Amino acid sequence: MTNDTLILNANPVVAYLQKPAEEFTKADIIKYVRENDIRMVNFMYPGGDGKLKTLNFVITNLQYLDTILTCGERVDGSSLFSFIQAGSSDLYVLPRFRTAFLDPFAPIATLTLLCSFFDKDGQPLASAPEQTLRKAAEAFTRTTGFQFEAMGELEYYVISADETVFPAIDQHGYHESAPYAKTNAFRTRCMQYIAQTGGQIKYGHSEVGNFTLNGLTYEQNEIEFLPVPVEQAADQLMLAKWVIRNLAYEEGYDVTFAPKITTGKAGSGLHIHMRMTKDGQNQMLNPATGTLSDDARRMIAGMMDVAPAITAFGNKNPMSYFRLVPHQEAPTNVCWGDRNRSVLVRVPLGWAAGGDMSALANPLEQAVARDMSGKQTVEMRSPDGSADLYQLLAGLCVACRHGFEMADALDVASRTYVNVNIHDAENADRLAQLAQLPDSCAASADCLERQRAVFEQHGVFSPAMIDGIIAQLRAYDDSTLRQRVESWPEEVMKLVNTYFHCG
Repeated sequence: MTNDTLILNANPVVAYLQKPAEEFTKADIIKYVRENDIRMVNFMYPGGDGKLKTLNFVITNLQYLDTILTCGERVDGSSLFSFIQAGSSDLYVLPRFRTAFLDPFAPIATLTLLCSFFDKDGQPLASAPEQTLRKAAEAFTRTTGFQFEAMGELEYYVISADETVFPAIDQHGYHESAPYAKTNAFRTRCMQYIAQTGGQIKYGHSEVGNFTLNGLTYEQNEIEFLPVPVEQAADQLMLAKWVIRNLAYEEGYDVTFAPKITTGKAGSGLHIHMRMTKDGQNQMLNPATGTLSDDARRMIAGMMDVAPAITAFGNKNPMSYFRLVPHQEAPTNVCWGDRNRSVLVRVPLGWAAGGDMSALANPLEQAVARDMSGKQTVEMRSPDGSADLYQLLAGLCVACRHGFEMADALDVASRTYVNVNIHDAENADRLAQLAQLPDSCAASADCLERQRAVFEQHGVFSPAMIDGIIAQLRAYDDSTLRQRVESWPEEVMKLVNTYFHCG
């Protein structure tokens, strides 16, 4: 019988081999190359700048294909990561077979695989992005007995020549349909290609932001993913950004994932949803009450405790802190709440009310009892498109594990819960009780310095990686930047252009 994971699967490699990607072997990859006239194999891997790098192999015989799949290849680590010195820079890159996909942009038939880094001794590179995330996931499971799953809401702007027909209403683009939204068709093509690379997509839609500036139209879009094991979540987001940029280049658009691209308009975030599972069952809800479980509250407490330091992974350039300002939907204070978009960690509506809404909407359907608890997540709202995806997801995984190691976790969760809009004037007293997120890269670096032991515990983040992140953030020297320039639109736009293609 056909496995459910294979039905309608968009990845041509999965469809051809008729097995889930996580079961791919070297023999499977060779079979696919041999039987589908693949002439090129690409290795891709993230560099220290958070972008994917590519190494091309032309395939002329099966022995060479077997060699590169088995042994990988040597690369110059000092050109990829600032923490690697030129005198001892050689690294190995080895492909992860489960990541194989048919490149939708290549002019000749090309199979692409994501890679892991190894050092001169043949050991996983301790400070490599994907290795840090793997260690974080393993430490979470050892500590809690649960698996950590995540998914992202990837927001971005598409920029094109201004059109005057069917104009959109400024800052009212949320879920807008064509013809008022002009780039919906582009987004659906992106979604198709992302699915072909293995991305598990929940949905896509137009977002709030839309405006015209200097003869150009800016339209904000969002593609949201389904929860998957956290290591796969990072890979899928990396590939999604790569797909969106490549398709935009082919079709004559520009795109940006930047957190802020002009004053007075919606910025782009990268909200991360998380859940814990055990034996395939979501552990976020108390089955007896339909409310958050104590373990979910421990997760949240861990994030509350180290939230300021998480910005060091998820808000990586000065423009990030022009988005994290009061009276917007982006958070500024360390708190959490249900369905509340003014908080840092939100508990989204979770289908826990009971009843069969489908039968109410469709009278011909018979009402049945449905268990929808698997859909419950919690959402971290501070990160943005400047994030290093592997660092960010590793940092969140550490934070959630940290909650299980805090003796007062449930008290912390209670103290930081809010059920009001904390930016309304009548809630000023409550707001004053809450810790604030950093307001600059420099402040973020200070927060990470103070709490680095949490992230280095269990050997997850290496001291060299933490040192490198702190140095990178402090190099911006932006401790008073926002206050200096936020009243000068021309200076803000100079900064926007500097960090336009971040992440």
